[in-house]
Amino acid sequence: MCGIVGYIGHREAYPIVIKGLKRLEYRGYDSAGVMLYDDESGIKVCKTKGKVLDLEAKAQEGFTVNGNIGIGHTRWATHGVPNDVNSHPHLSNSGDLVIIHNGIIENYAPLKEELIKRGYTFKSDTDTEVLVNLIEEVQKKENIKLGKAVQIALNQVVGAYAIAVFDKKNPNEIVAARLGSPLAIGVGEGEYFIASDASPFIEYTSNAVYLEDGEMANIRLHKPLKIRKIKDDSLVDPYIQELQMNLEQIEKGGYDHFMLKEIYEQPSVIKDTYRGRLHANEGIVQMAGVEDNIEKFLNAKRILIVACGTSWHAGLVAEYIFEEFTRIPVEVEYASEFRYRNPIINKDDVVIAISQSGETADTMAAIKLAKENGAFVFGVCNVVGSSISRESHAGAYTHAGPEIGVASTKAFTTQITVLTMIALRLGKAKGTLSNPDFHAYLQELELIPEKVSEALETNDRAKEIAAAFKDAPNCLYLGRGYNFPVALEGALKLKEISYIHAEGYPAAEMKHGPIALIDEHMPVIVIAPKQGHYDKIVSNIQEIKSRSGKIIAVVTKGDIQVRELADYVIEIPETSDALSPLITTIPLQLLSYYIAVMRGCNVDQPRNLAKSVTVE
Repeated sequence: MCGIVGYIGHREAYPIVIKGLKRLEYRGYDSAGVMLYDDESGIKVCKTKGKVLDLEAKAQEGFTVNGNIGIGHTRWATHGVPNDVNSHPHLSNSGDLVIIHNGIIENYAPLKEELIKRGYTFKSDTDTEVLVNLIEEVQKKENIKLGKAVQIALNQVVGAYAIAVFDKKNPNEIVAARLGSPLAIGVGEGEYFIASDASPFIEYTSNAVYLEDGEMANIRLHKPLKIRKIKDDSLVDPYIQELQMNLEQIEKGGYDHFMLKEIYEQPSVIKDTYRGRLHANEGIVQMAGVEDNIEKFLNAKRILIVACGTSWHAGLVAEYIFEEFTRIPVEVEYASEFRYRNPIINKDDVVIAISQSGETADTMAAIKLAKENGAFVFGVCNVVGSSISRESHAGAYTHAGPEIGVASTKAFTTQITVLTMIALRLGKAKGTLSNPDFHAYLQELELIPEKVSEALETNDRAKEIAAAFKDAPNCLYLGRGYNFPVALEGALKLKEISYIHAEGYPAAEMKHGPIALIDEHMPVIVIAPKQGHYDKIVSNIQEIKSRSGKIIAVVTKGDIQVRELADYVIEIPETSDALSPLITTIPLQLLSYYIAVMRGCNVDQPRNLAKSVTVE
């Protein structure tokens, strides 16, 4: 996955493109590049291995930055190692065409072989350079304009892409297209913007067109936007949406890192997620996507949850909640495994697809498979207008606001909030959740933002513990019941941003293998709130203690038993067992954050990772 930015209009393109690339670095940051065009100099390309700051530094070395047309790219490598040559933009052999590309062309090898036979040469190892030369070959062979050549070429490729292509022979146009990777077009006064999401152009226009899969756009100066279907060339009426995002949401707001800002936003975004949906005093949970399809949910023989990464962990929490509240069997699947193992999907299944970005390629593929088999698909995502929100039969947004830090935090807690509300509504409708319990959970869920704020007060304690364990080579996370997925999520956060090897386990499984790892050098984080399987987890802590493991325990305020056994204790406010993951995850996020900072890691942009995984 990569970040794409483009501009065509009356302003200088370079500052717009560079600023846009910085906002898209969450999508990839191992190399970056920019192409500018002006009538005097023609095509100018500057690209480099590294981050956008490295690109800016290189551009100061004699690169002329004037021009009202530009495209830029920040890369997460798929084909070819991160280096200057493999960086985008890529030029065709003639030097007339320039392309930037997000995605993977799966059949690039036979296409490349054929193009070599026809006399083309290649400088990079990328599939993207193959695509731009394929477009050039079609253009020359058929003697056609760029838009038509792009369309014909894309009908020959297999894979996923979002592209922007420029032809110096027709310098008042950029051609953009998408299949499986997001692409937005900002519509301004006498100007257009192109980007992987709307964040690069939010301060210039609040009007955006999101290309659908299989669509391409001719973006021309002083002419209306023209969108066509790639497959059959049919015209599509552009649907212009008004953006809901604001500039403040995508700035750091005084925090050192986006991740810390997003951790601290959780009380407000959880409230935003249930605002207008949860009315505790009236005993109402109302979500349009659920209400409009309530019979589908109530008649479901099974709920399948498909997701990846942190969203998968949210799905695991939801499995406990749904089965407890609704008594409907739930299976949680990695989307990547689900689509490849020939799963059994029935017409009376409900498939819940969870994704922060709404663009996750494997989750999108799982949705399509579920729909082909007649299942009802409900999407849970954060990004309005994203592919998953459009592909699902119905759904619910999390309203977490833009999440820029690659390691997900507020998306996790808002996903759990949405899924909990759905389970509560269904439990009430089915009669599997008693009225007193239903009302008690509504009251407690309404108090969660306040309790998350209280949990954030463990910040200094987390920093102190981080200092003690920042050099640990390994770490074990243990939890039971609702907090077993939190153990998995805590371990994932630590390994993602600090590069310390960490594993999450159900506490009872420790005896079936992981206990062999425990010695005086092994930190063990145990999630041990008073609610739930407290006595059992106390026994597990005693087993760790007897083997000299270093115990960091997350406990309910006022805890005595675990405090006597643990080396370090982090206290959190009490809540019900089912809602406890919304609280217990907070100190684990802070702990991983401070360990990563103390190790000198790039917290917002950890190595080898990107935010929105739009390739399989």
